[in-house]
Amino acid sequence: MPKYEKADVERRMTGAVESLKSDLGGLRTGRANTALLDPVVVEVYGSMMPITQVATVSAPEPRMLAVQVWDKANVSAVEKGISKANLGLNPMSDGQTIRLPLPDLNEERRKELAKLAGDYGEKAKVAIRNVRRDANDALKEDEKKKEISEDDRKRLEDEVQKLTDRHVADTDTAVEKKVQEILTQ
Repeated sequence: MPKYEKADVERRMTGAVESLKSDLGGLRTGRANTALLDPVVVEVYGSMMPITQVATVSAPEPRMLAVQVWDKANVSAVEKGISKANLGLNPMSDGQTIRLPLPDLNEERRKELAKLAGDYGEKAKVAIRNVRRDANDALKEDEKKKEISEDDRKRLEDEVQKLTDRHVADTDTAVEKKVQEILTQ
């Protein structure tokens, strides 16, 4: 039974790109985006939980996020979680609703966010290259076990490289798009 499976390689590479897009969605531009609060974790009921498990996040205005906390006892914990996430947001509590006005991004903060987007892109590329390495190792092992020929291994390695190139290009495109969004809004 060969170790190499193209579908698995493609799934893992696509997963790296999707994870990158999710991470980029959490980077703040000038507009309110509920994904901005996705990385926020809150300490409630003695454990750490994602904010989405204790509250509803919405964007009622282009420059405002609203967090509707389900249990009034958790409002201060949610505020602390938002502050600890270091997103540059100042939570204002209003009963069970926490309002988060998005301040204008200054040039320095825009550059920091653009650099962070680039860092996320590099991490995704590393993940994609690790998948390529694993696939090539599996192909070499399959050849060693005489399950595939040397020609098949070389052909499949080319196929893996094409998949890698395509996913790295997708990563670059996503990062470029996000950087443009950060620098222009």
